[in-house]
Amino acid sequence: MLSASLCGIKLRNPTVLASGILGISRDLAKRVGSVGAGAVTLKSLCHEPRKGNPNPTMAVFEGGMINAVGLPGQGIDNAINDFKSLDDLGIPVIGSIFGYTIEDFGRVAKKMSALKPAMIEVDISCPHMDYGRPIASDPNLAANVTKEVKKNTRLPVSVKLSPNVADIKEMARAVEKAGADAITAVNTAHGMVINIDARKPILANRSGGISGPALRPIAVKCVYDIYETVKIPIIGTGGVATGKDALEMIMAGATAVGIGTACYYGGMGVFKKICTEMESWMKKNKVRTLNEIRGVAHK
Repeated sequence: MLSASLCGIKLRNPTVLASGILGISRDLAKRVGSVGAGAVTLKSLCHEPRKGNPNPTMAVFEGGMINAVGLPGQGIDNAINDFKSLDDLGIPVIGSIFGYTIEDFGRVAKKMSALKPAMIEVDISCPHMDYGRPIASDPNLAANVTKEVKKNTRLPVSVKLSPNVADIKEMARAVEKAGADAITAVNTAHGMVINIDARKPILANRSGGISGPALRPIAVKCVYDIYETVKIPIIGTGGVATGKDALEMIMAGATAVGIGTACYYGGMGVFKKICTEMESWMKKNKVRTLNEIRGVAHK
């Protein structure tokens, strides 16, 4: 009932652990799969280890969470030593990568491919990462990054787009034309929360990325627009915490559904919970497969 196919990758259900949440070790990735996720995305890695931003890097507010962790990570070389391989965990694993330059993206993609993930996700859109150039909002740069990654891997490639752009359709068209096999939509949205007693922003970085319920309507609209623009599949990501949320993403056009912040609130059991709620709605409404409702909001 909930099975899905993403770029030829068979998923037992459409839920995908979003990058940046839990996917930092082989054991954690395997555990997330064992508790019900359909696929797991690793925390983004680049060509070198990164400490990330100084604390505080994360805060909860009434609409969800805001963070500016700064993409900390062990770097791709250390990850190769730790993970050894990613094709024997019993669940499809998506390796997330980023770089400072176009060439960096290619080098990391090549090394990530050696770990044999099911797919590579290209993070061009972290709102609190200074890429030096506005890759997330420049269709030409996004296309060039996509081409460089595709030159360095034979794996399916999903490009993670930003909601912080004037025209996400233009960005989607650019990466599809450049060879992207899928699109992850979307990354977090720019935001700021101020502590009125301290009279300054809560985060040390001042601004950060908004995730959770506040992001969901924005993400749904982005998925909806992208679905009308390209033919490649979409991993709809942003604020999904319930079966209803996941179904909304699929009706907007998503093939799979990324889940991140909800893990903080509901723990790893959130994947099974969401799937159970989806199945309950589908049985009640006599929907046999997700294909029957995918993109139905466009009709």
